[in-house]
Amino acid sequence: MLDRLLGLLNGHDKPSATGSMEEQKLAVAALLVEAARMDEDFDENERASIAGLLTEHFDLGTSEAASLINQADVKVQETAQYHPFTNALNQQLQPSQKVEIIEMLWRVAYADGTLDPHEDQLIRQIAGLIHVTDRERMLARKRALGEGN
Repeated sequence: MLDRLLGLLNGHDKPSATGSMEEQKLAVAALLVEAARMDEDFDENERASIAGLLTEHFDLGTSEAASLINQADVKVQETAQYHPFTNALNQQLQPSQKVEIIEMLWRVAYADGTLDPHEDQLIRQIAGLIHVTDRERMLARKRALGEGN
C-alpha cells in the first residue's frame, strides 16, 4: 500500500477511475438511504425509489442496485457522519451533477407521499455540504415533484 501511495505522489501511478466511480456510487446510495431512514421508516416504496434512481443514474442492473443499496445501508449504520460521502461527491462531481443528486434526494424523501421535517433538514445540510445553492435545491425539489422549473 505504501508503494502504491508513493507511486501516486511521484506521478508514476494514476488513481483508479474504477475505485472513484465505485466510491461515487456508494456515496450517492448512502445519502439516498440516509434520506429514506430520516423518518425512521425505510419502507419498500423508498427502497424501490432508490433502486430506480440508482439504476437510471448509474445504468445498473436490478441486482447491482439492490447490492449497492445493501452496502450503503451497512455504511450508513456504521457512521453518523455525512462528510465521507459528501467529500467524495465534492471531489468527483460537477455542479450540475451535484444538483442531480439533490433532486434524487427529494425523490426519495417524497417516495412515501410525505416530507418529514428531518428529511427536509437532511437535504438542506447535504446541499450545503456539496455546494448546491438554495435556489438550485428548491428548483430540484420542484422537478422531483413534477412541477417543472
